Amino acid sequence: MAKFIKIYEENPDERRIQEVVRVLQQGGLIIYPTDTVYGLGCDITNSRALEKIARIKGVKLAKANWSFICADLSNLSDYVKQIDTATFKILKRAFPGPYTFILPGSTNLPKDFKKKKTVGIRIPDNAIARTIVERLGNPIVSTSIHDEDDILEYTTDPELIFEKWQNMVDLVIDGGYGGNIASTVIDLSGVAPEVVREGLGTLEVLT
Repeated sequence: MAKFIKIYEENPDERRIQEVVRVLQQGGLIIYPTDTVYGLGCDITNSRALEKIARIKGVKLAKANWSFICADLSNLSDYVKQIDTATFKILKRAFPGPYTFILPGSTNLPKDFKKKKTVGIRIPDNAIARTIVERLGNPIVSTSIHDEDDILEYTTDPELIFEKWQNMVDLVIDGGYGGNIASTVIDLSGVAPEVVREGLGTLEVLT
């Protein structure tokens, strides 16, 4: 059964962050808050953990389109091919924020993503998520957790999330109520930006 821990966004407790990092390093799955909906994630370098998430989501790992949660733009070149100034300016304007940008993947991607031509990059405006990634030292993979409810697409109450997911993951973080609108997804891998999904982030970042 998963562990359920409370972390406050205003001042994430270092001891608890380290506990989350240890779970990730050991190949565990976590559910954590972002600036939009709660996410299901693991260390992007851990094949076993990635396979587990693929099974939960009912997809083949090779075909999965998950985003990488990063702490900032400093290590972007590890995962993304060199980008032009205009693209970098959009990223600077948008991050941290409720966006996922699809960018051309670099040759340095972890082995499970080597065949990916593109990669989704996300830097949420949430101190808990960013601190976890910072302490871990590399991104975590992220996929939204959907609700079976016909009206609400995403569960916002961490206690209800825990109730549902406690036997599928190793740790659930209670970071307060989550949102129920996903991130805005914009593809920047082509000639012109293409909006894949309109979510919480406004499109003004493109102008």
